[in-house]
Amino acid sequence: MSKALSSRPARSRPFRLGMILPVLAMAALPWAFAGAAPAAPAPAATSPKLPASPQLPVTVPANVLAGSTGFADLAERLLPTVVNISTSQTLKRRPDQQGQQGQQVPQGTPFDEFFKNFSDRDNRPRRVQSLGSGFIIDPAGYVVTNNHVIEGADEITVILDDGIEMKATLVGTDEKTDLALLKVASKNPLPTARMGDSDKARVGEWVMAIGDPFGLGGTVTTGIISARNRDINAGAYDDFIQTDAPINRGNSGGPLFNMYGDVIGVNSAIYSPTGGSVGIGFAIPINAAKNVIAQLRTAGVVRRGWLGVRIQEVTDELAESLGLDRGRGALISGMDQNGPAQKAGLQNGDVVLTFDGRPVSDNRALPRMVADAPIGKTVNLEIMRRGQKRTVPVTVQRLVDDDQKVASGDPDTNKQKQAPRGPIVTNLGMTLAPITGESRRRFRLDDKVQGVVVTDVDADSAAGQKNIRAGDVITEIAQQKIISVEDFTAKLAEERRANHRIVLLQVSRGGELTFIPVRLDPN
Repeated sequence: MSKALSSRPARSRPFRLGMILPVLAMAALPWAFAGAAPAAPAPAATSPKLPASPQLPVTVPANVLAGSTGFADLAERLLPTVVNISTSQTLKRRPDQQGQQGQQVPQGTPFDEFFKNFSDRDNRPRRVQSLGSGFIIDPAGYVVTNNHVIEGADEITVILDDGIEMKATLVGTDEKTDLALLKVASKNPLPTARMGDSDKARVGEWVMAIGDPFGLGGTVTTGIISARNRDINAGAYDDFIQTDAPINRGNSGGPLFNMYGDVIGVNSAIYSPTGGSVGIGFAIPINAAKNVIAQLRTAGVVRRGWLGVRIQEVTDELAESLGLDRGRGALISGMDQNGPAQKAGLQNGDVVLTFDGRPVSDNRALPRMVADAPIGKTVNLEIMRRGQKRTVPVTVQRLVDDDQKVASGDPDTNKQKQAPRGPIVTNLGMTLAPITGESRRRFRLDDKVQGVVVTDVDADSAAGQKNIRAGDVITEIAQQKIISVEDFTAKLAEERRANHRIVLLQVSRGGELTFIPVRLDPN
C-alpha cells in the first residue's frame, strides 16, 4: 500500500516497493480459488471482568505481571467483539484476453471442437474469495474494517466468534483512510469493542491484535507500540501506529487493543520481504478513524475540510530564514485561485503555526486538522509572516476531489504581462535571465509564471547543492516578488548588507511552487 499511488493495489497481491526492497502489503488474505472460507473458531467462554488498572508506568494488567494467566482474561473478554470477514467477487477475463488459445489453432482441423471447449472453459467468470477481519462497534450490528478488505466484493459475510455467519451490507467506504463500515442484522445485541484514545498511546506500551491471519480464524497476538506518527506513503493523512505484535495477511481490519481493552487502532498494513510478519505492522489510529466512521454511519460518505493551500516541510534551515527558532509548522508554497486561504488573505511564504488553537507540529499534521474541521466553520490560523506573528481567520470549505473540480474564472484574467527584458547575470552560482517568449518555449514554462529563469547552474555552487537547475523560475527572493534580474540582484545585495547567512528563494518548477533556502556565498 503506498500513499503516493492514486489507487490501491488489488487485494490478491502485495504492493512491492522494489525487486530487492521489502514489501508493504495489505494484510487482507485473498484466496485464488473458489471455495468455502476456513471454519470460524470455536465459541469463547463467558468473559470475566478486566482486572483493575495497575499503578505502573506501563499499562499491563496485574495478572500479566504475576505470570498466572498472562493475557488470557483480556483475550477472553475481547475475542467475541472481533469478527472474520469473508468476501467474494466474480472475476472476468478481459475482452483482449478471451479466446487467445483458440485463436492460435488453425481452423478446419479435427481438433476444432476440443480447443473450442478448452477456450470456453478458460474464459468463464471465476469466483474469488478473500478473508479479512473487523470489529463490532455497536450492538445493532455495525462493523468496522478496512476498505481494501471489501473493495470490489459482490458478497460480504461476517463470521462471529461463535461461528454464526451473517450477510453484511456495505454502509460506506473511505479510500483515503482505508476504512469501511458494514451492517449486519442480528436478532440479539452483539458484543461491542470500546473505542479508546489513541493520542494517549505511548511507545513501549503493550498492545494486543486480534484477527483472522491466513484464514485460520480468531487469533490473538501481543507486542508493544514500536513507534507513532508513521508515514508509509499510503495517503495524504498518514499517521500510523507501528507495532511488533504479529500482523499477517487476513489481519486487515482487525482491532489493535491496549491493555485496558480499548481499541486504539485498526490493523491495516505490514512491511515485510515475504508478505508475512517480521515485526513491523501498521494500524490506523482510532482517533483518526472516529470522525470517518461517524460520517459513514450517518451519511455513507466522508466530507472533509479544505483550505486550498499547497504546503511543504519547514526544515531547520528554512526556519532560520523564516525567523523561527526551529523547524515547525507548515509552509504555504502555493494556493488555489479563489480558495478559502487566498480569500482570507494568506500568502505564499506564510508558516502556519496553529490551526483553530491547536499547534501544527509539522506539515503532515495540518492536512489532518483541516480534513477533520467542520465545513463552514471559521477558524483562526496563527501564522509567521516575514518574522512577524499574526492571526488570520479562514472559513473552511468542503474538499472536492480533483475529478470533480470545475475550472472557474475568466481566462483573460489569467493573462500576465510579460516581464521586461533585462541583463543576464550570475549569482549564487546561477545564470539568470529575463523570461522571454523564446525561454518559455525552450524550458516549457507556464504562460502565467513571472520572475527570472535559471539558464545554467554550477553544480558545486550554493544553488547547485540545493538542486536548483536550468528551467527553474525564481519568483520570489526573501519573500518579495521579482519580475526582473535587476529586482533579484538588488534584493540579494540587501540581504548581504543585512548579514543574513541564508536567503529564501521561491522557485517554480513545472508549475509547482516550492521554497528553497540557499546559503549566501561570501562577497
